[in-house]
Amino acid sequence: MAHNEPERGRQDAHDPHQRTRQQQRIPHIAQLPHVGPHERHHQQGQHAGHQQRLCGTGERGHREAQEYACRHGSCALSPGGGQQVGRREHQHVIRSHVCAAQFAGLPEPAPLAQTLFEGYEPHGNQAVYNSGREVYRNGLARPARSETLQYISTRGEAPPLSFADALLAGLARDGGLYVPEEWPTLSEHDIASLAGRSYADVARAVISPFVGDAIPKAALDVMIDDAYACFRHGATVPTVQIAPNRFVLELFHGPTLAFKDVAMQLLARLMDHVLSRRSARATLVGATSGDTGSAAIEAFRHSDALDVFILYPHNRVSEVQRRQMTTVGGQNVHAIAVEGTFDDCQAHVKAMFNNHVFRDRMALAGVNSINWARIVAQVVYYFYAASALGAPAREVSFVVPTGNFGDIFAGWVAKKMGLPIRDLTIATNVNDILTRTIESGRYEVTGVSATISPSMDIQVSSNFERLLFESVDRDAQAVRDMMASLSQSGSFTIPRDAFAAIVGEFSAGRADEPETTATISRVYRESGYVLDPHTAVAFAVAGKVEHSPRVPQVVLSTAHPAKFPDAVEAATGKRPALPAHLADLMTRKERTTVLPNDIGAIERFIATHSRIATGAAA
Repeated sequence: MAHNEPERGRQDAHDPHQRTRQQQRIPHIAQLPHVGPHERHHQQGQHAGHQQRLCGTGERGHREAQEYACRHGSCALSPGGGQQVGRREHQHVIRSHVCAAQFAGLPEPAPLAQTLFEGYEPHGNQAVYNSGREVYRNGLARPARSETLQYISTRGEAPPLSFADALLAGLARDGGLYVPEEWPTLSEHDIASLAGRSYADVARAVISPFVGDAIPKAALDVMIDDAYACFRHGATVPTVQIAPNRFVLELFHGPTLAFKDVAMQLLARLMDHVLSRRSARATLVGATSGDTGSAAIEAFRHSDALDVFILYPHNRVSEVQRRQMTTVGGQNVHAIAVEGTFDDCQAHVKAMFNNHVFRDRMALAGVNSINWARIVAQVVYYFYAASALGAPAREVSFVVPTGNFGDIFAGWVAKKMGLPIRDLTIATNVNDILTRTIESGRYEVTGVSATISPSMDIQVSSNFERLLFESVDRDAQAVRDMMASLSQSGSFTIPRDAFAAIVGEFSAGRADEPETTATISRVYRESGYVLDPHTAVAFAVAGKVEHSPRVPQVVLSTAHPAKFPDAVEAATGKRPALPAHLADLMTRKERTTVLPNDIGAIERFIATHSRIATGAAA
């Protein structure tokens, strides 16, 4: 009986003989020879299955694989990419992943072609080769750009907006969050064509349907290329294997060492473009538990069209996080330490948006993940990582350290678009409102505890409202009722059918402080790999949840360990060093303002220092 490729892949998992034949067709990463802890740098498009689609056999296949790896940065040893490895490790990476030996100046291993293509039938391989080369020659097929896609509020009382207007609006005027009126989808062919492509190429394919004609294609292409040119790794967000069938997606290679850079670098360019076309200015406000603020300040510090005001909880972020916000010299950026919690800061930002007089006077725009553009930019790396691990012919699971729910909601969006995601697991620290909600169906705010994973010290997860909206079949009245209950009593109960829909899509787990420290220590001891505390929370949870051993499990690594040196040193005995571009961070002069936990004081400060309010020239 004939089956399509995805069906055949699932059946093969139960039949070792069929699985052997499937390995011969597409040798996915987890089926390749075992590698040591320092030999597992798996970048996008490096593994044999993906390169096989673009390369022939024998001498030609070897040459094509090398040319493709060099041209598209899919070699783990390409300039600017990855950890340093020795000759032995390099040879093993070549045998497993078809990377170009010439990048490292090493001799080409003679048995490369035989190792890669052993067991492939020449006729079948030739067809794959021809098909892959056609995709390569013609460029990545991009879904048609929508000319009419609109964005609607989760609370149903704000008018629909275009992508450009939703970008600048941030929070809807009815207090809701914007989502697309319809969900764009990518076909299996579209997803298959992402294999081996650059991160920027994947971003174009994923983001373009959401933008429509709001931004010209050529301009969007340039902004995407420019946004990710500043990342220090050749793969932008590389995937690293830590244990059998368990991977870490490194999202911290941007300028501020956190996953927020992935979206913020693009957001800054999108906003500048739209404001420039409108000859307009805006005042950007945001709340941060540590990483959003530094990423926003870095991304927007050269903007002529925007003034940036970031609220962060005083004495509740790490020293590195604080200094990344307070040592930037741009006169258009302002770091404000609020004498309260992150939830207080976030509440003040929402209050400013809901004060329509202040909002209009200051031309407020949002930088938090309440801004839809932040979410869509994060969807990209789910497609990028899954493509590296065999999608769409193979399912992939993700475990995400979660605070404000934006990062994992982006994973849900990717699944909605057609990416074959098996499991989405929410990982929380002791501030576990989301885990408790998944367990009980009741969302109830409690006090916030300070932890070594401060970016997750959150009780009010703003983006959860977007999921609620989908879970109640976009019944805006039901969302308004739940949000009103949250505002009045600090809690609400999710309707039964909606709760069933949510637990059908998500699992959840928590890790306390001792578990987090122990996980950092254990992973370092066993593999030599250093986790930051947020990633450690997710790694600990990944080991607790029910998971198929045949499905790759990807833990999102949201921050560089050097951002939390005290916690990492306590767990490993070694203090992680900052990258060279931040080596002098601890000696730079700081500039910050401490304000009381009072919305009036915050609004007065912004009104006094924004160039819109003061009439200062751009």
